[in-house]
Amino acid sequence: MLENLVMRDAEEKDVPVMFQFAKELAEYEGMSEEMVATEESYREWIFKKKFARAKIAELDGKPVGWMVYWCTFSTFLGKSGIFLEDLYVSPQYRRQGIGTAMLQYLAKRVVENGCGRLEWGCQDWNAPTIRFYKSFGAKAMRQWSSYRLDGDALLQLAGVPTEDGEK
Repeated sequence: MLENLVMRDAEEKDVPVMFQFAKELAEYEGMSEEMVATEESYREWIFKKKFARAKIAELDGKPVGWMVYWCTFSTFLGKSGIFLEDLYVSPQYRRQGIGTAMLQYLAKRVVENGCGRLEWGCQDWNAPTIRFYKSFGAKAMRQWSSYRLDGDALLQLAGVPTEDGEK
C-alpha cells in the first residue's frame, strides 16, 4: 500500500488542504482557539516569503497528510538542522505507516544534506505521539524548556506600541 505513497513539495494550490489539515490538528490538540492563521498567511509565509517549507503526503493521488518545517543552525554543532513544526496524518489514514514514512523522508533529507539534527516539539499530554516518536529512538530534551514571546510582550520587547499604547 505504501508503495503508492508520494511525498511532494507543497504548492500554492495546496493551501486549502494544508489549512484544513492544520485546523484538524489544532482541534486534536485542543488548541483551536489559538489558531489565527489564514489561508492567505500560509500563502505569504510559506510560498512568498519562504520562511518555511511544506510537504504533502499523497496516497493514490489523494492528500492524506502534510508536514511543515524550516532550517535551523546549531552553534555547537556548527551546522544546520531541521525543525519540524507539524506533521499531520488524517485520522482515517493513521496506523498505516504514513507518519513513519513522512519522518523517514525528512530524516533522509537531513542526512543527505549533512545536517546535524532533526528536532520537533510535542505536547506532554500526547502519550500516543510520544510513544510513536520514542519508537524511533527520539529523546525528550528534558534539560531544555521552550519559551515563547508573542502578542503584547513581543511588541513591548521590540519597542513597538501595543494596542493599549504602552511601549
